[in-house]
Amino acid sequence: MKTKITALIALFLLSISATAQIDRSKQPVPGPAPKITLEKPGEFELKNGLKVLVVENHKLPRVSYTLTIDNKPVTEGKIAGVSSLLGSMLGNGTTNIPKDAFNEEVDFLGARLSFGSQRASASSLTKYSDRILELMADAAKNPLLTEEEFQKEKDKAIEGIKANAKSVDAVAGRVGRALSFGANHANGEFVTEETLNNVTLKDVKTFYQRYFSPKNAYLVVVGDVDYKTVKKQVKKYFNDWEAPVTVETTIVPPKDNEKYTQINFVDMPNAVQSNISLTSNVDLKMKDEDYHSVLIANKILGGGFNSYLNMNLREEHGYTYGARSSVGTSRYGASRFTAGASVRNAVTDSAVVQTLKEINRIKTETVSLEDLKNAKAKYVGDFVLALERPETVARYALNIKLNDLPEDFYTTYLEKINAVSADDVNRVANKYFTAEKARVVVVGKGSDVLENLEKTGIPIKYYDKYANATDKPVFSKPIPSGVTAKSVIENYIKVVGGEAKLKAVNTVLTNADVTIQGMPFAPKAVIKAMAPNKFSMEMTIEGMGTVAKQKFDGSNGYEEQQGRKIPMSDKELNKKQSEKGLFPELYYEPSSIALESLTNIDGVDVYKIKITKGDDVSFRFYNVETGLLVQTESTEEREGQSSTQIENVSNYKAVDGVMFPHTQKITAGPQIIILNSTAVKINEGVTEEDFK
Repeated sequence: MKTKITALIALFLLSISATAQIDRSKQPVPGPAPKITLEKPGEFELKNGLKVLVVENHKLPRVSYTLTIDNKPVTEGKIAGVSSLLGSMLGNGTTNIPKDAFNEEVDFLGARLSFGSQRASASSLTKYSDRILELMADAAKNPLLTEEEFQKEKDKAIEGIKANAKSVDAVAGRVGRALSFGANHANGEFVTEETLNNVTLKDVKTFYQRYFSPKNAYLVVVGDVDYKTVKKQVKKYFNDWEAPVTVETTIVPPKDNEKYTQINFVDMPNAVQSNISLTSNVDLKMKDEDYHSVLIANKILGGGFNSYLNMNLREEHGYTYGARSSVGTSRYGASRFTAGASVRNAVTDSAVVQTLKEINRIKTETVSLEDLKNAKAKYVGDFVLALERPETVARYALNIKLNDLPEDFYTTYLEKINAVSADDVNRVANKYFTAEKARVVVVGKGSDVLENLEKTGIPIKYYDKYANATDKPVFSKPIPSGVTAKSVIENYIKVVGGEAKLKAVNTVLTNADVTIQGMPFAPKAVIKAMAPNKFSMEMTIEGMGTVAKQKFDGSNGYEEQQGRKIPMSDKELNKKQSEKGLFPELYYEPSSIALESLTNIDGVDVYKIKITKGDDVSFRFYNVETGLLVQTESTEEREGQSSTQIENVSNYKAVDGVMFPHTQKITAGPQIIILNSTAVKINEGVTEEDFK
């Protein structure tokens, strides 16, 4: 039985004007840039190598501390993930203070304290500054690295990898980095379940001892403090932080760019959208003369809503919700230019072509004065607003040190932004937006998109989800003699319980835990169904009560959120009214089903059945070996755009002799929803009143 919940959860879920006439044939003379004044930090260094920068700001009675361990990029090899495990364990107690007592005191102080494998940050009211700095120092020097916490964080990390196994965006990011830099480069290395299982607590402690060191550390203090007091506090709490023997790190150079534009394709049969990412390596440093010009060029190409890419792919063609580009910087010559979007399967090839078109445009056409002016205005606005945040001031002070920048880098920042010309944009675009040597990494459903991608004429290479070269995927196999759509459906009915037992199911009550990717809350759902087609779903969040509903009583239905009812459309009502039972396989007409192919989903052979009901076409996939339904696929039109929804079902368990999937993963565009059933009941707990 398939629950229709995507619509319900979807419900849940500086400009300048002028009145004077302007001669647009001439570039306007920019007005004076806002005068930027940044407090020059006081500096001192401890004997163990810890460098401290202090910026006094007495506007608010608050202070923030930012600790940065400036190590060269390191590769972790067979124990990739050791640094992330260390980062998740740091800051949760010390050898002097148990975890619960440590965290409770931080909360009691109204402070914030967080750690990573090579960083830490803390903030509090000034009156608690001494204690929060002491806690931060204790956590940095004496971390509580226990076997119990290690196993807990390791299990969480492995579960995270499993949860992302079918995430198109996660695969695209991993493959893009690995192909760009090389899997043996610090920027291209990725964590797997295998490498995590290789990590031991000893490895975590060794990594901490080698790399979490004061020798390469910077502590930036910003806020309502005075230099002399900070110096006394830092010496008091950090002087005994021991620096280990220096570990020499060899930096592996990144891979060279390809010699020609190519598509690197990864087949993911569960993909409802294709992730497109054009990528090439660049060597750009913050201290380079081109830096500010590159910022403006990228803003125009794909760095904002009004950029070339977004106006083309989103506004003009409606391919995507948003298209973006970015250019990274690195002191070690390893950064990337990327451009792309997540787009509908049907327009994957067109989106690739249009992305290349816009990159070529900024390289060959002179940018308009209007676009240049708007890009600069956005940077000016963002820069001025950012200065209000203490963490920005801390980052700027640290950037000057780490990147060997001139002392006036940020005080003259806006002057350099305003000095960028149209010729500068064209020049740096040709230097850094190297589309002619780029990989266009496309992760998507090969059976839907490859044929048209081949028509673009761009050479295609094939990779698996871990950036290993592979053969072109095969999308169908010979169907065994005697297998038909009817036999597949009949076999499914048999393996889940048989026709008699399925027809005896009049109601189903399901309680489920809901996970919505990217959301901090954990809703619970109560789903009720009654033959032939009545349906109810109510979603609650602890402390908030019922937050959303969906009801259909056989004739009428609605969706509700926060007391606002939205009646079902005529199309939705007709679709619900046409449903005949809780198990649709029992009622398919022979003319409505067709065996499309014997294909493969995540290494499992499946029969793909096409279901036609009037104008609606959907697909259901049944495991060849077990006969069980493993996936459904349907496409809906909403607000003039088509949206494909894929539902993966698994974890079948018997309930009174009938097999029900207890895990459902629903992917609709960028949204991923997972339901884990905690209880399923047949023919009890459901009444007619539940559907009103």
